[in-house]
Amino acid sequence: MKALTLVTADGPESVSIQEHATPEPGPGQVRVAVRAAALNHRELWITRGQYPGMTLPCTLGADGAGVIDAVGEGVDAARIGEEVLLYPGMNWGADPALPAANFALLGMPGPGTIAEFICLDARDALRKPAHLSFAEAAATPLAGVTAWRGLRTKGELKAGEKLLITGVGGGVGAFACMLGVALGADVYVTSSSEESLKRAAESGAKAGFNYTDAEWRKALAAAAKGIDVVFDGAPAASFANYVRALRTGARVVLYGSTGGPSFNVSAPDIFLRNLRLIGTNVGTRDELEALAAFMGEHKLKPPIDRIFAFADAKEALAYLDGAHGYGKVVVTF
Repeated sequence: MKALTLVTADGPESVSIQEHATPEPGPGQVRVAVRAAALNHRELWITRGQYPGMTLPCTLGADGAGVIDAVGEGVDAARIGEEVLLYPGMNWGADPALPAANFALLGMPGPGTIAEFICLDARDALRKPAHLSFAEAAATPLAGVTAWRGLRTKGELKAGEKLLITGVGGGVGAFACMLGVALGADVYVTSSSEESLKRAAESGAKAGFNYTDAEWRKALAAAAKGIDVVFDGAPAASFANYVRALRTGARVVLYGSTGGPSFNVSAPDIFLRNLRLIGTNVGTRDELEALAAFMGEHKLKPPIDRIFAFADAKEALAYLDGAHGYGKVVVTF
């Protein structure tokens, strides 16, 4: 089979499509003929050697969708032909509240999805919502379960509450905007891109703020009149600008560290407002199933920026690294 392969971590230019032996499913596994795979910024970090515990060579990709074409011992052969999306995690563990110490993702250290075939635990191949194309299904797992867990499980977002999403143009932020609107929240967003702000408004956001504008914090406070939940992937650049716009008891959910790993926090801002700072990463298989059911019920489709052919996967990675816009970048087979 062919797969997008990284042999040396010398940046996105060092990836190539190479031939590999087609994998065979082991006990309890299925083999999926991949029809589409979505890119994430973690692939860029991996190509630059910025991911902990890296082992090379590797096949890239944590997001995928396709058709089960073979099953291992103990798996019902009736699943052959089933259209599925792939849970991107491995070894979450028994506690739904927290991932286990050995929790990991596909594409490093697990097998990657940007390949013609992948073998994984049969439980991690979830039935694809019928209304989604393979490209839309592939764009769902990692960004979608991260947004779903952050908003529903950790943020406890309720209909009628006011939600702020920072950096809405990225895959997780765009997904969170779509979900927040569908969940009945009043959604406010930030971005440095006017086009992303426009797309978010078209998706139902109440208002958007360009964070390159020094006055955006005042505009947010005036427009929202109290934010209940924040979903933030770049607190180093944004926390100080929105903290005074939060309601007493607001929940701030942090899912990333774009812009830097550290940020200043004023203790009185936290304890006088009774704020909760909450960390989250990825989500459980059950949460992805709940998300897929919610998307099926509401006929939601994840925002996709651009679709590339598998033969152009290297160019897709370069596009993600440079000019990409609103939503996910997807590779189709």
